[in-house]
Amino acid sequence: MSILRSFVRREPVLTVAALAAALSAFAVPPSAAYLSYLNFRVLCLLFCLMAVVAGLQACGLFALLAQRLLSGQHRVRTLALLLVALPFFSSMLVTNDVALITFVPFAILVLRLVGRENLILRVIVLQTVAANLGSMATPVGNPQNLFLYAQFSLSAGAFFRTVLPLTLMSLVGLAVLTLLVPGDIIQVSFGQEVALQRPRQLGLCLFLFVLCLLAVFRVLPYAPLTAVVAAAFLVTDRPLLRRVDYCLLLTFVCFFIFSGNLGNIPLVRDGLSRLMEHSALLTSILASQVISNVPAAVLLAGFTDDWQGLLTGVNLGGLGTLIASLASLISFKYYAALPQARPGRYLGAFSALNFGALALLIPFALWLR
Repeated sequence: MSILRSFVRREPVLTVAALAAALSAFAVPPSAAYLSYLNFRVLCLLFCLMAVVAGLQACGLFALLAQRLLSGQHRVRTLALLLVALPFFSSMLVTNDVALITFVPFAILVLRLVGRENLILRVIVLQTVAANLGSMATPVGNPQNLFLYAQFSLSAGAFFRTVLPLTLMSLVGLAVLTLLVPGDIIQVSFGQEVALQRPRQLGLCLFLFVLCLLAVFRVLPYAPLTAVVAAAFLVTDRPLLRRVDYCLLLTFVCFFIFSGNLGNIPLVRDGLSRLMEHSALLTSILASQVISNVPAAVLLAGFTDDWQGLLTGVNLGGLGTLIASLASLISFKYYAALPQARPGRYLGAFSALNFGALALLIPFALWLR
């Protein structure tokens, strides 16, 4: 029982997804039709991207780039801007989760080095919003984008036309907020210089990452790519495959089953279809606040053809509550572990910034449509 409780605390979203899938099976009994619910393209591409990004992290690439960028003399506001820009832009390629796992601890380290612990809370909150908003710029920036890009067979042009105006508006807003930080000059120096590890593996991971991007944009087929990525790491670094988030893959499977079953229940299907017809954007934003944006994307995709509203909604829906984007929990855990942490103050600042950003971006998104 203690093992089960520990698993539920560690993987609450997977637990909810599994329960939802199991309950929906009472209404739609299991059959071979369940296989048609699964989007194998999304599952395979997620596996490949997670494995390759884990390889890039293990090589120390992100830490090296960040250290080179931040070393030297800066104004405090410039330092804060760089610390916020790192997760904003890196999340476009390595997902919001990886960006926060990499750069939130790095920001804490840097701000301690320069004696600016008073800025840690503000910078972490800004980094979290930056990662969630920056990740919407590309199909590989977060799981919901990858899913919707595949689900609706989007073209690169259609995708970028939808998300880039919002991304640019988000960048401007974050820059303005960051520039409110004091402007005195400080020196940033690291006691130990980070060096790249395993350069051969770095080359392999960069090559595989390019192949992953080509598969996302449908230049390469995803099935052979999956075999290539799995074989490459089985031969060169088998332990790296353990760092893939298999619970996230299983969560997708459960939500595929749950949403597929709901689509076969007329009353539920008609209700969700009416809500999405009224406003796919607002419905998906509201759903994200309760069940987070990745499950919301999977659940609602089967009830609308308005992919633009849904795509915009689940990306903006990552703002708001702490669970609206599960990546936000990563930052909160890092902050809460600090000796001087004030979780209540963090949640207040987090909520104010997130709901404030939502209040500004929703009208802009509606105007764009």
